[in-house]
This record gives sequence, C-alpha cells and structure tokens, in this order.
Amino acid sequence: MTKTTPPQKPLSPQPVEQPVHDDVIIDIGQTLTRMRFLTGRRIVGRIAIANVAPGLELTDLDVLDVSRRIAQAGEEVTVGAIADAMRIDPSRGSRLVADLVTRGILRRDASQEDGRRSLIAPTELGNTLLSEIRSVKHGLIEKMTGDWSEQDRQDFARLFARFVDGFEDIYQSTDKAGEPAGLPPHP
Repeated sequence: MTKTTPPQKPLSPQPVEQPVHDDVIIDIGQTLTRMRFLTGRRIVGRIAIANVAPGLELTDLDVLDVSRRIAQAGEEVTVGAIADAMRIDPSRGSRLVADLVTRGILRRDASQEDGRRSLIAPTELGNTLLSEIRSVKHGLIEKMTGDWSEQDRQDFARLFARFVDGFEDIYQSTDKAGEPAGLPPHP
C-alpha cells in the first residue's frame, strides 16, 4: 500500500508594505519605464550599424563602447576588463573580442608591461563606428531638444547626469547576490 499525501494548499502571497512615494517620484518611475522600452529598441546602435557596418550585432557595439570607456578611464583595455565591465563570462568576452578582431573593428597589441597580455584597441573602422554612434546619438538628442531653451538643455544635462551617476553608484555597489546595496532583496 502506497502512502499518498494530501494536496497542499497553495501559498497565498503575503502582503508587502509598499512605501508611500510622492507624485513626482511616481512620474519619474513611469517615465523611466517608457524610456527603458525605447532604449531597449537600441535605435542609435541599429542606425549606426546600418550606416557603417551592416552585419554587426548590437552586442558588438557594446564591446566597442565598453572598450572606449575603459580607455577613457585610463585603464588597460584587456579581454578581462571588457568582460568585467559587461558582467559576462571571460570566455564569452574573449569570443566577442576575437570576432571583432577578425572583422577588423578591434586589434590586439602586446602589453609593454607584460608581453603575455594583449591590449585591445579600436582599428580605424572601429573608430569610424564609434564616431557614427556619437553622430547618430547627438543628432537624435538635438532633434528631441530642438525646441528647448538653452537653459533647459543645460539644466537637463546637469540633472540627468546627476541622476545617472546615482544609478551607476547603486549598480556598482551591487553585492554578490545581485541585489543593490541598501535595498531589500526581491521577494
């Protein structure tokens, strides 16, 4: 005779006390959601690829942009640094970089400090692609803010940079569990 266990009642969700936010915070949150949907379409990258390097993937642009940002920060651009910045596995980072080297967008140079390490740098085509990305991005921003006053543009630039800096601070303080520091874990 087999013993059967009676069906268990489904767990009912426990009410979570939601913090009360003012209307401005709610408006910012809703606007961020709209922006996430728009930026998720990767319009700038798609236009730049179509104009300069048809056949590239959006991830390829991410590698190129991350390598540019690492170099601007004065750090050595290596496959490991690119993988860390993109939060991907080093072997995936290596494959992505190798593909861009094969396509002539990135090149490998020997490190002057350690000949066993390769430094990654954009080629002329890579620099052209980066320029095209900037051109497309700046053109879109000019179009979106074309009827704004110069003061509105300056205020927006300053406040938006401050907002994104705060976002980056939270992102960079993310702990190993993947939860932003200072925030409760996801249920």
